[in-house]
Amino acid sequence: MRTYLVVIDEAEESRVALRFAARRAAKTGGAVEILALIAPPEFVQWGGVQAAMEEEAQLRAEALVAHAAGELIEETGLKPSITVQQGEPVAVVRKILADRPETAALVIGAPASGPPGPLLAHIAGVGPGNMPCPVMIIPGALSDAALDRLS
Repeated sequence: MRTYLVVIDEAEESRVALRFAARRAAKTGGAVEILALIAPPEFVQWGGVQAAMEEEAQLRAEALVAHAAGELIEETGLKPSITVQQGEPVAVVRKILADRPETAALVIGAPASGPPGPLLAHIAGVGPGNMPCPVMIIPGALSDAALDRLS
């Protein structure tokens, strides 16, 4: 089955990328996997404080993914698979893609303005030629009508 791996965060371009991937999956009989990344924690001298910070980041990521999955199910009827992982974004995405050869495409949203995030900067800059699947970069400024027309 064709699976579209969508990397999401709290930015608007993530919503746009997820909508695009969901519509493509619905039209091609595919599936969607939502990936939320948790940045590696900075070292904090007190272990209890660090543990609380890590737990808060995990809960925030899980809530974000649950909300996105709910919207996707409501709109398309597709039930996405969900992955929440902590680590450096490029390394985590490369590992997931290596472990899931059925991935049809990596779908990432590009901000409507401002610089790209570290994952997009890496993939669009030095890493696109050796990705194990196509990469779809979805402009964050696309309206829902434009997304519907293009997907």
